[in-house]
Order: sequence, then structure tokens, then C-alpha cells
Amino acid sequence: MRASVPERVEQGARDALRDPSRAKGRPLVVDVDEVMVPGSSFLPDIASQLSHRFRAFTAAIAVAFGLQARTVPGADASGFDPSRAQFDRDVVTLLLQVLGEGRPVYLCSETYPEPFVSAVAEHLGVFTAWAAVPGGQSPARSEELPPVLRQGFDYIGSATVALLDFATRVARPARSGPAAPARAGVRSWLKLFRVHQYAKNALVLVPLLTAHKFAAGTAATSLLAVIAFSLCASAAYILNDILDIEADRAHPAKRDRPLASGTIATPQAVGAMVLALVAACAIALSISAEFGGVLLGYFALTTCYSLWLKRIATVDVVVLATLYTVRVIGGAVAIDVPMSEWLLAFSLFIFMSLALVKRYVELAGQPDGAVLAARGYQVDDKSMVAILAAASGFNAVVIFTLYISSDTVRALYGHPQLLWAGCPILMYWIGRVMLFAQRGLIDDDPVMFALRDRASWIALGAIGVIMLAAI
Repeated sequence: MRASVPERVEQGARDALRDPSRAKGRPLVVDVDEVMVPGSSFLPDIASQLSHRFRAFTAAIAVAFGLQARTVPGADASGFDPSRAQFDRDVVTLLLQVLGEGRPVYLCSETYPEPFVSAVAEHLGVFTAWAAVPGGQSPARSEELPPVLRQGFDYIGSATVALLDFATRVARPARSGPAAPARAGVRSWLKLFRVHQYAKNALVLVPLLTAHKFAAGTAATSLLAVIAFSLCASAAYILNDILDIEADRAHPAKRDRPLASGTIATPQAVGAMVLALVAACAIALSISAEFGGVLLGYFALTTCYSLWLKRIATVDVVVLATLYTVRVIGGAVAIDVPMSEWLLAFSLFIFMSLALVKRYVELAGQPDGAVLAARGYQVDDKSMVAILAAASGFNAVVIFTLYISSDTVRALYGHPQLLWAGCPILMYWIGRVMLFAQRGLIDDDPVMFALRDRASWIALGAIGVIMLAAI
């Protein structure tokens, strides 16, 4: 960073050279605009405003039902979050130099309200005190100033502000430009599209397997459906990242996401989202209008989840389970086979269990007494979430056993009794996931954990072999 340079300043009716970092004991007053990089996006952008309005709507509903509304940490009542602002590094360096010499440093503003100025002062942590002048009116008399400033002070700010005789206008260092963001590479775009999450869309193939439709044309249609769901899911993920950009920047892990880190600009992300959604709809309509309707319903539900539903405890996990199940429904619609009620019930319960495990893992990583941000859960809910996860998982096993005894199985399998061998494997896998979550061995998403876990693959392979042998 560049050191401060003496600049020509105006003091009373005469000009003088003055280096503010060498003026011993003299207070320095800085306007809030002088610590900001011009053009920095420190006010909420369109997406943040939309998300803020939905939060306000949710809070209004909470108040109507007598629930306590929670505020977002780090933001003032106007929605300003100082962590999203860009501050001039040269001015901040100058302020640190001045403060280090024992001179008081004050932040002021004639434009912004007190919560805004307070948030900036608290975020930077280099100011002795701060003040916001109501109505944007400058003090016209010395007695209106704090006593510490009546003996004289230096001022860095707007040239239109009229200073008293004992105040000295100091020219600020040359402004820093915004730091150039790192160029987005292929890896950043793959991360933005969440390509690693595409494995979840293999659920679209489940009806193909359970209905025993192994013809080449049917398989090709199912693969197209997988691609359509993958692109649609990417569009939903990008929308979620745009809406959650503030929270992600404050998260220790999510702040490295392409949008939160600034690697990919928001307008670029919006364009990518639109392209992905258009491509997904085009593929879906080439399969059938019915499948296109399922895909649009999936996107509408996941959008509601991102905007609102994920902030309501228990509703969020029900919606997640439903989104997983919609993939299975979409697979059945794509190849034009009836959706098995048994498969529908099993999917809802097993995915409800995995969604609850995901919330349990998130709660387990929070300190005691904390509230899971934007989720509506408290750490004390952890035990109940674990109970519900286990109950949902083993209810799925019960549904599987009832399915084995149904007439539907006898029409599809020649040796349905062999399917009973899959029950203990399924029970083992659910119990193992719960145990690993309790031990802290699952870091985030249990579905992604299963895709990386060798034992889970062995269990899945064993169940697949059993089902083939039962045909």
C-alpha cells in the first residue's frame, strides 16, 4: 500500500502544506464517503433487496402468529451489510497511522443515517467515535461541536462542506480502485453449476430400474431426463447463490463459492442461470409436455425453497424430501410408466430422513445456544432432529417390507422372497449414516457422503444384485 503524501490544503484564508499523519495530537475527522471505493456495491443489489423483502414478509407473518422475529447479524435496519462494501485501503492505512500516533479519529456523515455510519465504524474498527448529523446540516457554530474538536481538527471529506476557522481541510490520498477479481476458470464455472451434485439426479433412473424397462430407446429417454434435471438444478443452485450471497460471504466455507468470492460476477451468473433453465426446458419439452410440466414444477418449488421455505423449521426438510421425490416422479413421467405408490412412499420417507440428517450435521457444528442462520432451528433442537431422522429412515424400511408382501411385487419378480435379504442391508446403511452423523464424520450432505463412501456403494451394489436375482 502507498504511504500518505503531503497535499496542498486550505486553512482559513491562506493555503498551506499539511501532512495529517505528522500533526501531533490534532483530531482527524473523516467523512464516511472518503473510506468507500467509488462505485462499490455497498448497498443491497436487486437480488438482495428481493430476498430482504421476502424475509420482511416472513417476519410479518411470524409477528401475526405471535412468533419472535430474528434480525440478520451484521446488517442494520436498512439492510446494509458492511462486509459487502469495498473500503479504500490507502485511506484506512492513513487512519491507522494517525491512530497509532495517539490522535483521535472520528467518522462522520451528513448523508447517511446513524445505523449506517455506526455499522461502518464498527466494521473497520479504526475510529475513536462516530457521528451522523441529522438532516444533513453541518454545525454552523463552534459550540455545536464536541469539546474535543473545538481546539481545532483536520477534515477529510467533501469540498462543499463549510468549515469553521479552526478546522483544516486535508486532501485525502489518491483513491484506490476496486481490486480486480480473479478470472473465472473452468473450475469456477463447474463449481457455480454444482456439477458435483449431478449424481443426485440419478434418481430419475429409478423408475426405469424398478419397472424393468431396459430397452435402448427408453434408457436414452431417461438419460435425457437426467440431463434436463441437472441443468434445471444448476439454474436453481445459481439462483440460491445469488439470493444467499450475503450469508455465504459470512460463512467460513461458503465464502469461497464463485459468487461470494467475486470470482464470477452476478450479471454473468444470471446469464448462466437463464441459459441453463432454457436448455433444460427445451430438452424436457422434446421428451413430452408432461415431463416439461414436472420440471417446471420442480424449479418453482426449489425457487420457493430458496426464497422463503428454507427458513421455516421442519417445512424445509419436507420440501427437500419432496424435491428428491419429484426427481423420481419425473423419471416415471419421462418414460411413461405409472408411478408406483410404494416407490413414492419409500422415497418420501428415506429422503426425509437424509434431509433431517443434513440439518442435524449443521446443528452439531454450531456452538451451544446458537441459532442456525436462516433456517429457524436452535442447537437445542439437535436431539429431536436426530430422533425424527431415525424414525423416518426406519419407516422407509417398514414400507419396503410391506412392498415385498404386496401383489405388485409378485407381478414383477419371479422370486420376491429374495428381496427380504435387502432389508438388513438397508437397516445397516441407515443406522450407519445416523451413527456417523453423531460422531461428526459426515461434514455436510449425507447424499454426497454416501457417494464418496465405499461401504455405501457396497450396500447399494448388494441390493442391486438381490433385485436382479429376484426377477
